[in-house]
Amino acid sequence: MNSESKKPVGKNSSPKKDNPDSKNDNKETFEWKNASKTSFVWIFILVSAVFLSNLFSNPNGDEVEVQYSQYKSFLNKGLITKAQVIDEVFHGELAQTQTIVNRRGASVDLKRFRLKLPFIDRDVMQEWDKNGVDYSFKQQTVDWTGYFLNLLPWVLILGFWIFLMRRMQGGNGGMKSIFNFGKSKAKIWTSDMPKVTFDDVAGCVEAKEELGEVVEFLKKPKQYQKLGAKIPRGVLLVGPPGTGKTLLARAVAGEANVAFFSLSGADFVEMFVGVGASRVRDLFEQGKKNQPCIIFIDELDAVGRQRGAGLGGGHDEREQTLNALLVEMDGFESNEDIILMAATNRPDVLDAALLRPGRFDRQIVVDVPDLKGRLGILEVHTKKIVMNKKKVNLESIAQGTPGMVGADLENIVNEAALLAARRKKKSVDMSDFEEAKDKVMMGVQRSSVVLSDEEKRITAYHEGGHTLVAAKTKGADPVHKVTIIPRGRALGVTMQLPIDEKHGYSREYINGRLAILMGGRAAEELIFNEMTTGAGNDIEQATSIARKMVCEWGMSDVVGPMTFGKKNEEVFLGREIQSQRDYSEDMAKTIDDEVVKIVRKAQATAKRILKKDISKLHGLADALLEKETIDGDDVQSIVYGSKASPSKNGTTKKKSTKKTVAKK
Repeated sequence: MNSESKKPVGKNSSPKKDNPDSKNDNKETFEWKNASKTSFVWIFILVSAVFLSNLFSNPNGDEVEVQYSQYKSFLNKGLITKAQVIDEVFHGELAQTQTIVNRRGASVDLKRFRLKLPFIDRDVMQEWDKNGVDYSFKQQTVDWTGYFLNLLPWVLILGFWIFLMRRMQGGNGGMKSIFNFGKSKAKIWTSDMPKVTFDDVAGCVEAKEELGEVVEFLKKPKQYQKLGAKIPRGVLLVGPPGTGKTLLARAVAGEANVAFFSLSGADFVEMFVGVGASRVRDLFEQGKKNQPCIIFIDELDAVGRQRGAGLGGGHDEREQTLNALLVEMDGFESNEDIILMAATNRPDVLDAALLRPGRFDRQIVVDVPDLKGRLGILEVHTKKIVMNKKKVNLESIAQGTPGMVGADLENIVNEAALLAARRKKKSVDMSDFEEAKDKVMMGVQRSSVVLSDEEKRITAYHEGGHTLVAAKTKGADPVHKVTIIPRGRALGVTMQLPIDEKHGYSREYINGRLAILMGGRAAEELIFNEMTTGAGNDIEQATSIARKMVCEWGMSDVVGPMTFGKKNEEVFLGREIQSQRDYSEDMAKTIDDEVVKIVRKAQATAKRILKKDISKLHGLADALLEKETIDGDDVQSIVYGSKASPSKNGTTKKKSTKKTVAKK
């Protein structure tokens, strides 16, 4: 159970499922089998090619070269039945197999032989006629079959090499992909394709206003150029994943009605040296041929990380690609109508040369949307589904999804549509959205997990402890929903949702947050006089928050307003991988003591609240055992008034009983 009281599933409560590791092992075994089969086929083809080449490259391979004396002996004895003369070379066939001694002194059986005659005249031919030789003459011709069969093994080897190169290049393009390593992989959207405009983007008003200037330049470049103004050549979109950075870039191209080149930073980097730099140059060449245009590079940090941090002096393929990108950005002419846009969620690891004026000199933050932004995003995405507008309150959904980005909200809308389709509804209503929201925020409901009565009772009191402490803590976020139905990786969840958007947190709020986290553990100790593993995630989060209070936020009276643990500036393994120890052993002990003090104080606060209102804790646990899920109104009724009302999310007592029976 985490801050939202997620309780990890124990060994005894986990469903009996196939081991996923075994599935992966089977998959890997299957892939190895396929790979071994493919390798065997290619080895067989190569061996066959060599055999055929040796077999057919010399159609007279069973002929034995003899001396002139042996030829005369065969002729005088009348053993030669057939002969073919090709450019003074006599190819004879004997009536029966003869044994001779070759030049090396070894005995050889032969039926066909050859030798080069010194001359052929009428006397020689009369001698053949006399001894009954059926002879003919033939001109020497080029044996193209032999040449082909000799080349066949090398052709197969070349084909095998091309096959490997295709696999390394993504498997597309055949010979074209082999000889186009250095060509850009950018996807091109032209003006005649379906457009994305600013109307399709919601939740980032400031970013759209900043990008409106770029649109105006692409539409009316002379208006700026005649005044000597220089439009920013590089625009860097910075923000968390899923906030719509890529969509914004496409919207700029759609508004300006210009060509749009899009690719990822990872598309530049290949296993072959120099390929990335070549692709950068080719990308900008394509941009110059299609100006005005926008070149968009997604995940810029994949190729734009700080230089000089690699092994062996840092001169690797990625850095060569970055150098080429820097050179191309400097090579812009003032009259070129090309805008370079890029997106990243890691601006801290980018090379400083990328961020200087003249390159990515304008940074636009695309942040997590506020309430108004989330409402706008929901309105955009709900246009694509059949929705019962009378029964769906989008504002309520927006209020209940704080901290979510555009991708999360799109996922909720899609999940709601899938639920409605599964239930064979004609339109999506509010119940579908509520269930989809719970699924995304709390995890998928795992009805297959059957909890024992004792486990359900412990989970109910654990979640009740979180809930009661949250209800009695001043300034805490209100409890939205509490459930003991296993969801995701948790056996129970206590969900809190803030009333207003928060951008900064007070010390009082954080201390209250710590007390809420420790509420589940305190309830277990208070009721059962026992500790379980269910509070593991809560303790982990509480410890992390307490350490940040001491080391980052300066919220310790003993340590004071200081920061400790400077992030390592080496980016070869990533800046966040390790921290620099910039404090003494004595200070480390002081920090540890303060963290322990803060966490224990939070647990003591939670225990005090629970002891004071122990009856309310029993009431919450009983309601959870009875209904399995209660909402915020139920919590308010139990803590400050009468018993819990019927569940408003469709989970009635009767329905809960059916679920319990089904589990068992």
